[in-house]
Amino acid sequence: MPPTRSEIRDLLDNYLARHPTEHAHLQPLLKALDRPDEPTSRTTLPGHITCSAVVIDRNQRVLHIHHRASGLALPPGGHIDADDRTLLVAALREVHEEVGIAPGDLCLTRQLRDGPIDIDVHDIAARPAKGETEHQHYDVRFAFYLADGVPPILLQDDEVSGAEWLAFDQVTSPTLRTKLMASGLDGRPEPVNASALLHDGRGRYLLHLRDNYPDIWEPGSFALLGGGCEPGDRSLEDTVRRELAEEVPGLQIGELEPYAVEVATGVDGLAVPVQVFAGQWRGNPDTLDLQEGVLLRWFTPDELPRLRLNPSTSELIRGHAAREAATGPCPAPQSHAAVPMVLGVHLYLEDEQGRVLLGLRHPDSAFAGSTWHFPAGHCAQEPAIACLLRETLEETGLVIDPADVEYAHTVHLVDSLGARPRIGLVFRARRWTGALEVREPDKCLAWQWWHPDQLPERVVAYTRAAIEGIAAGRLYMEMGW
Repeated sequence: MPPTRSEIRDLLDNYLARHPTEHAHLQPLLKALDRPDEPTSRTTLPGHITCSAVVIDRNQRVLHIHHRASGLALPPGGHIDADDRTLLVAALREVHEEVGIAPGDLCLTRQLRDGPIDIDVHDIAARPAKGETEHQHYDVRFAFYLADGVPPILLQDDEVSGAEWLAFDQVTSPTLRTKLMASGLDGRPEPVNASALLHDGRGRYLLHLRDNYPDIWEPGSFALLGGGCEPGDRSLEDTVRRELAEEVPGLQIGELEPYAVEVATGVDGLAVPVQVFAGQWRGNPDTLDLQEGVLLRWFTPDELPRLRLNPSTSELIRGHAAREAATGPCPAPQSHAAVPMVLGVHLYLEDEQGRVLLGLRHPDSAFAGSTWHFPAGHCAQEPAIACLLRETLEETGLVIDPADVEYAHTVHLVDSLGARPRIGLVFRARRWTGALEVREPDKCLAWQWWHPDQLPERVVAYTRAAIEGIAAGRLYMEMGW
C-alpha cells in the first residue's frame, strides 16, 4: 500500500514550515494532492511524486549515480512502488536497488530525522520508447549518513553506468546544493534516540514489554524505556525525560548519566544510534500508570535469556551489572532504621526579566563538573537560612537580608549509587544588594541568568526539576528512590 495522502500532507506541511518561501514553487505538488489520481503513481499526469536518497559520507560528500537513459549524475532515486508504505521507505529501496547500499548501512541525521532535506519540482522529457509523455517529477529528497564506513557500491548495470561522491558545492541539483551548503550536516552519525537503563542499585533492571503491533519498533519485545528526539527537545537527556513522562507518568528519576551508545535497527531497517542514560530508581512498577506497552517489571541479568530481548540491550545490562558489581553496589537495607541525611540549601534568584541565576561548575569539581547549578552549599552547625546567606555571599558577592528570604521548594533525593539520601531546601530571595561576581573560581567558572524555558543542556537534574516545580507551584518532590 503506497503512502497515504494525509502522511504526505503532514510531511509537506512540516517542510513548508521550515521553507515557507517555497510555497509557490511546490504548487504543482499541492495541486496533485487535491486531485483524485494517485499522486505516487508513475502513470499520473501531468506529474507525480518520486523519492531520492541523499547519502552523505564523513568527508561531506554526496553519492551521485550516472543514469544511462538521461546521462545525468543525480543522487539515487526513482518512482514509488505500490508496497512502499512511506516516502522514506521508497528512498531506501531505491538506493539499495541502484547502488547496493542496504538500509542498515544508513542512519538518519539529527537535524532532519525523517523529514526531507529538499523537495524539487522539475520537468522530465518524453520517453516514447516507454510510452511516457513530457511530465513533472515532484522529487522528495531524504538525507542519510553512512552508519559505519563506506559499504561496497554494487551498481544496477541496466540503468546505472557509474557512481561518484561529490562535495556539497558540486552537487548537481541547485536546490539541494543550496540546502546542503547551509545545513551544517557533517556526515558523522550521532544519536537521534535516547533510552533509560534504570536499575535499583541491587542488581535489578526495569524493562518495558512493548505492544505487539507490526508498525512499532521491536513489537512484542522487552526493551528499555525511551524514544526518538522531537523538535522541542534541547538535548538527548530532555528526550529521555520527556519519553519517560509520556510513557510512565509519575516515574521520577534523579540523576541520569550518559552510559553508552547502542546501535539498534529501526522499523525501516535503518541503523539507529541510541544514547543510553543510566539512572537509579527503587520503586514498585505496579504502582505506575503505564501509558504505552503492556507491562513494566524488574529483572536480574540471570533472567534475561528467558525474555524476548534485543541482544545489544542484553549486553548493555550485563555490562552495567558487571561494572556495578566491581564498584560495590549499595546493599539492601535490613530495616527502616534512621540514616543521616545531607542537608543542602539552594538559592532561587530571579531578575526583573524572570530569568534564574545559575552557576557553571568547574570541570574538576567533585560534584556536577561542567554543569549548571543553583548557588548552593551544605549546612554545617548553623540554621538553613544563615547557611544560605553565607554561601551566597562567599560564592556570588551578593548580600541578602534574611527578611527577604522565603521558602520555595524541597527535593528529597538519592542522587547516586550508594550515596546517602539528601534533602535540598530551595529558598527564593526577592531583593539583594551587591555586584554579581565569581568569588570561588575553583568551584564556579561563571554566573549567568537563564529563562526557565531556555535552560542550558547540562543542568543538575534536581536543579532543573526544582525550577520546573517552582514554576508549577509545587513545594515538594522526590527523586532517585
